[in-house]
Amino acid sequence: MPERIHHIAHLDLDCFFVSVERIYDPSLIGKPVVVGGTPEGRGVVASASYEARAFGVRSAMPTRQALTLCPQLVCVRGTFERYGEISSKLRGRLQEIAPIVEQASIDEYYLDFTGCEKLYKNDIPGLMHVLQRLVREEFQLPCSIGLASNKTLSKIAASAAKPNGVRVVPPGTERSFLAPMEIDVIPGIGVKTGERLRRAGLKTVADIQAKTVDYLRTYLGSMAEEMFHLACGGGTVTLTPEHDRKSIGREETFSRDRSGVAALEPELFRLTESVCGTLRSCGSLARTVTLKLRYKDFLTITRAESIEPTNDDATVFRTAKSLLERNYDSPRPVRLIGVSVSNLTEHAEPELSLFPVENKRQQILDAVDTLRNKFGDEIIHVGGIGQEEEAHPRRRPMVDRNARGKKKKS
Repeated sequence: MPERIHHIAHLDLDCFFVSVERIYDPSLIGKPVVVGGTPEGRGVVASASYEARAFGVRSAMPTRQALTLCPQLVCVRGTFERYGEISSKLRGRLQEIAPIVEQASIDEYYLDFTGCEKLYKNDIPGLMHVLQRLVREEFQLPCSIGLASNKTLSKIAASAAKPNGVRVVPPGTERSFLAPMEIDVIPGIGVKTGERLRRAGLKTVADIQAKTVDYLRTYLGSMAEEMFHLACGGGTVTLTPEHDRKSIGREETFSRDRSGVAALEPELFRLTESVCGTLRSCGSLARTVTLKLRYKDFLTITRAESIEPTNDDATVFRTAKSLLERNYDSPRPVRLIGVSVSNLTEHAEPELSLFPVENKRQQILDAVDTLRNKFGDEIIHVGGIGQEEEAHPRRRPMVDRNARGKKKKS
């Protein structure tokens, strides 16, 4: 029997965080934009627009350095729970189109269309353009798509299609597609391995294709056979339909070191709100809370505590605060603080008649998420430092204007 032809697509959302921010603030369109930490200190870039990349700005670059490269850069802190919610909705939509969908990260998806040829009129490549338009029209997001015979090749094709393009690698053309590319395109060939291969005269994938596995073992050791297989266009065709997120975390590097529990608590509270917002958008509960501290001398500690499954800001914050109070070497200066939740489980809705208190609390949290998504993170907080555990909108105190100027009666 002839070998079955696989049709595996890789969909990569272009500058995902920036693209989402532009939906809610169209004035950012066309400008060099980064989402990430504050430029005043040691924050880093999480996502950069192509306009910013033209100046050399890249992800993981210190924001201060990015501003040096591009003085007109617009820096946005980002709304990470919003990104998680949009990512989950898109995954649900993709599952209506492809029989098997694997979410590789918050902005990357693999789709297996193998066996769907008749369903899509024997034009799977044409479907990729339809899919790209769908993401643009329904989610207002640009994306790049690669279509090939395996996952590895489809991801490389999607990268080659950026930005906002579609690249199809027809069956039988895998070797020729890869041949002119730099060797770094092959997964597993990092900086050090790449330098070693280049010193041996192997600069393009074609150079690797021209060698034998025995020759490559001199430079790649036990990796030689796998690297040769990938260089010739091979790769896995197995998708994992469910993407099980193992943890959700946020951290902040301070522009200036902070000392003392009182100085660290406000940032810990803000990070906890973001983590729990993402946790709820994923429909999950967490059973472990982890605190991360990095001191001025770069010594880093992590401390964790198990709790009853929850997605409640107040519960997670109480636990994180307790970890801070018990483990922080006060008043030692801290340059970074982080909080994460793990050991996740699916959130099952309780029966309304059985748990009225829990349901009321969940209704409050749902309302808080709705307000934050619409008006921003600072519009409302759920409990906090020195506050009761209830939703507190950020508002000015009410003043009796009629009382102004009046003397107090005796």
